[in-house]
Amino acid sequence: MTEFESESASRDPDRLRRRAGVRGDPDRDQHFLVDDRVLDRLPGYLPADADRSHVLEIGGGTGALTDRLLDVSERVTVVERDPELAAFLREEFADAVEAGRLAVIEGDALAVELPPFTACVSNLPYGVSSEIAFRLLPEGRPLVLMVQFEFGERMVAEPDTPEYGRLSVSAGHYADVELVETVPREAFDPQPRVESAVVRCTPREPTYEVEDEAFFLRFVKALFTQRRKTVRNAIRNTAHISGLADPDAVVEAVDEATLSRRPGELDPSAFAALARTARRVSDVGGGQ
Repeated sequence: MTEFESESASRDPDRLRRRAGVRGDPDRDQHFLVDDRVLDRLPGYLPADADRSHVLEIGGGTGALTDRLLDVSERVTVVERDPELAAFLREEFADAVEAGRLAVIEGDALAVELPPFTACVSNLPYGVSSEIAFRLLPEGRPLVLMVQFEFGERMVAEPDTPEYGRLSVSAGHYADVELVETVPREAFDPQPRVESAVVRCTPREPTYEVEDEAFFLRFVKALFTQRRKTVRNAIRNTAHISGLADPDAVVEAVDEATLSRRPGELDPSAFAALARTARRVSDVGGGQ
């Protein structure tokens, strides 16, 4: 038992849902994680040296994961967009709220101001997993995220595989990303249509140089919209996305071996080198 654990057992997820009076709603991307074993494991996936003093949870629901996070952290902040569930969390965990150990922020995780946090453990709403992940990754904090399995596969994919793409390069730019557990549909109620995955993101600096991070990420996005084209054609066809004023100048400055490959064959360092060349030889606007 850690210094933060209570003497009572973790709250049962089914009882929490009954007390909250909710059943979940797939149309609202609302699937409650109800498998105690998975819930118990999630906080433990944080890196061993992670600072757990202030853990952020996106999408608290009825508090099954919140309860376990309070067992291992001094402070927890939960962001919950459903007003009724936010009110339930404040009532269910009134002692922790009063003690200053739990804060509940009611609102959209993509819009609210996030507090400083030391780590994040969350069961993300699958419809906005990408947007939330890319709000969290630049913060440079350890993340343990429950996501749709296909999304997790794409986060950890290697070059020259079908799953490799913009998400793989962008996530890997900020962190070492690992898929640490596959979670079956039966772990949720109501059940989603697909399996889920737990990914761990351990922040680190990239091994390559990026002069303009916003342009680098936009350039990667642009080229992957043309993943079946050669890099030569992808550069020329996506200037409206990347913001390149003179894509032909970029093509002229890049070696033929790179130009003849496809975006999915390039590793992140190759994208970084391309982006540096593009900025050097062409004016760069905002793009899309």
